[in-house]
Amino acid sequence: MVDTNSKRVGRIAGGLLAVLMALMVMASTSPAFAHAALIKTDPADGAVLAQAPAQFSLTFSEPVSPLVLTLVKPDGTPVALTSFRLTDQTLEIDNPQALKSGTHVLSWRVISADGHPVGGSLLFSIGAPTEPPVVSEAVDWPLRSSIWIGKVFLYIGLFLGVGGAFALAWLAGNGRVGQRFVTAAILCGLVAAPLSLGFQGLDALGAPLSHLAQPVIWRTGLGTSFGWTVLVALTALGLALLSLAGPRVLARPLALAGLAGVGVALAASGHASAAEPQWLTRPLVFVHGIGIAFWAGALVPLGFALKRQTAGAVAFLRRFSSAILPVVAVLAAAGAVIAVIQVQTTSALVGTAYGRLLLVKLALLVFLFTLAAVNRWKLTASAEAGATEVQRRLTRSIGVEILIVLAIFGVAAGWRFTPPPRALAIAAAQPVSVHIHALEAMADLSITPGHAGPVAASMIIMTGDFGPLDAKEVTLVLSKPDSGIEPLKRAATKPGDGSWRVDNLVIPVPGRWTVRIDILVSDFKMVKIEAPVDIRP
Repeated sequence: MVDTNSKRVGRIAGGLLAVLMALMVMASTSPAFAHAALIKTDPADGAVLAQAPAQFSLTFSEPVSPLVLTLVKPDGTPVALTSFRLTDQTLEIDNPQALKSGTHVLSWRVISADGHPVGGSLLFSIGAPTEPPVVSEAVDWPLRSSIWIGKVFLYIGLFLGVGGAFALAWLAGNGRVGQRFVTAAILCGLVAAPLSLGFQGLDALGAPLSHLAQPVIWRTGLGTSFGWTVLVALTALGLALLSLAGPRVLARPLALAGLAGVGVALAASGHASAAEPQWLTRPLVFVHGIGIAFWAGALVPLGFALKRQTAGAVAFLRRFSSAILPVVAVLAAAGAVIAVIQVQTTSALVGTAYGRLLLVKLALLVFLFTLAAVNRWKLTASAEAGATEVQRRLTRSIGVEILIVLAIFGVAAGWRFTPPPRALAIAAAQPVSVHIHALEAMADLSITPGHAGPVAASMIIMTGDFGPLDAKEVTLVLSKPDSGIEPLKRAATKPGDGSWRVDNLVIPVPGRWTVRIDILVSDFKMVKIEAPVDIRP
């Protein structure tokens, strides 16, 4: 009977391992990019047009997949936009109907390759501006809280559950103290993983929690890169559960495969795994995830074993103590490199929400590493020698470590809602562009980078019917009366490639500027065209 059960569990384990390997291959070969940011729109935000455009275009810092596209008319009527094309990083959207005069809102929601939804809206007017229609941009706090809670419980399942199963199989010897907690943690993960997938679908489509049961929500969530994370996580959790419930002879290989699945799950999606260079960041996330699971997963079983003073507690502690130093070294090195790639500059640590969360995590880690060092070099030797009071003190210290680990899980789950400084820097480096069209002349203006500070402007000057215009002189004028800034006038030069350029230009503050281009067509004729342009911080 035992042999039959062993063979059955072996077949199940083999099947799960095959699924895990397939998921690993597919997840590693999927393209990944940084967190998407909008860098250009047509029409420009706030533009006033003489007539309705035939199409709209949104250009992002990376390729995206559209989720929800809506045009809100001046009377508040929403129109779903379903006809679109993707060309590289630009989303071209067909305008399905003629638009009346007034201010319209183009609302968009797309998903980045890192699996995180990105949304926004822009205003444009036909004829003359009117009171813009009301478009709710309020944060859905019930959904956001659910996403955060789902993340935390998924981390508990992966790190404390799968990591705990690995510790029981490889470090605890014949001891099974703490197995109930580890099993409960795995079950938490098995519940949290599919729920997190549903929450992902809700967030992607901008839908409330009440729509969770709709099939389209689950299809959308599964279609994102986070879908791979959930599938691999479920496989890893299943392998860990089998290592606890199956025969002892299979416990170690199943637990090892589950631990590897934790690393693959984390590397399949998310800000860190989506960063460039891919050959470095994905392996770093993989190693980082395995290191966390090894360390955090062993804490609860080890703490229970020391508290109950089981026969194998000292041996368990000895194995953990000998292995934890290289694990923590690799874990810390991988985390440090990931942090440098994500943050890039020290100013971003306090200047961005992502950086501030990182500072909180680093503070918790300093406390955790200090406590772990005291445990390792002050208490472990005496505990291994059988000092009962020291073992009790070490047990209490391990309990504090577990609480700090849970706090770190909470901080890490908050990163789900904050683009990393790396992605913000990529977006900030992108130019802002505007097309200025008048009857006598038109221009395509590009300001690089599109944020406040030193910039360069490039202009293509044409006639009103898109023909060549051989201007004698071109002057760029930037003004921002609401900030008390006098017009900045700079004469443009012609480098010989058909464009006009203004170098060494400084835009002092971000916000909406009015750009005017003065074009000297002949000795007796000057054409002036202008439009608003938004300069990023």
